[in-house]
Amino acid sequence: MIQIYLLLALVIMVFFILRGFFQRTSTAATKNLRLLGLSAITVAALFLIATGRLNWLLGAVGLGVAYLLRLMPVLLGYAPQLHKMWADYKAGRDNTAHQQQNTRTQGGMSVEEAYQVLGLKPGASEHEVIAAHRKLMQKIHPDRGGSDYLAMKINLAKNTLINK
Repeated sequence: MIQIYLLLALVIMVFFILRGFFQRTSTAATKNLRLLGLSAITVAALFLIATGRLNWLLGAVGLGVAYLLRLMPVLLGYAPQLHKMWADYKAGRDNTAHQQQNTRTQGGMSVEEAYQVLGLKPGASEHEVIAAHRKLMQKIHPDRGGSDYLAMKINLAKNTLINK
């Protein structure tokens, strides 16, 4: 009996949300779509609680927590790079690849910054620059799960030091 009431409540909520969704602007539609998703999740959770079928969900949450705990050391290994990227974002930089390419081709990196990116001391030879570039790209290349942003920075550092 309670299942019928929950289903009826779900149908009524979906009706009113969809009606409001089609009568609004795009920003209001996005807000309504979020509300629809949260309402569906709430109704599904209430249904599972009312019918006593919540065991699998609690098991999935436990599995997710265990997975995150095992993944934490890997994520913390990337913490310095993530912190730098977050600081760049907070500084108001738009990190889209197209704008980064345009900015950097107009001389966006200094020689000192290029040495820091490649982990070299000032005055390193061209051979050392190429070797440091190759070593970093093997670790951070986008085809191996690395970041496009970091690969672009490394390439720009190499180009800055070789063409200085």
